[in-house]
Amino acid sequence: MANIEVQTSDPPTTFEVTVQTATTTTHVVTADSAYVETLTGDAHKGAELVERSFQFLLEREPNTSILRQFELPVIGTYFPEYEREMKKAFGE
Repeated sequence: MANIEVQTSDPPTTFEVTVQTATTTTHVVTADSAYVETLTGDAHKGAELVERSFQFLLEREPNTSILRQFELPVIGTYFPEYEREMKKAFGE
């Protein structure tokens, strides 16, 4: 089981994510408020969306395979079901 820690950086659309498994990795993720609102219904749920996004990714690949820096919408290019799953998770 992975431990996921999300810290909001400056600007508040940037997040530093630490994933602790057998190997600890650090990732920098950006998500603009409009994209966060599209998936969650609330532009202020960025950190929660990032955490759930990493849970989604870790169900599909090890943390060592996750890009070290990316914009959140990139996940959908690798996993087409991503946005649908996030909207469902947030009750959208």
